[in-house]
Amino acid sequence: MDTCINHSGKETRYRCMKHEIALCEECLQCQDTEIYCKFRSACPIWFLQKKENRDWLAS
Repeated sequence: MDTCINHSGKETRYRCMKHEIALCEECLQCQDTEIYCKFRSACPIWFLQKKENRDWLAS
């Protein structure tokens, strides 16, 4: 398991394939939403961020 780039003590299973960085649940957000990412269609970080935004808009 990797450790979060912002919190060195937190282990995480989320990894940005574009930038090759690990992010914990607290930091889980796409780093470059404006720049094209070839991994986006399979990216769990992008999926969770998109789902969270959709849930927020629905409420």
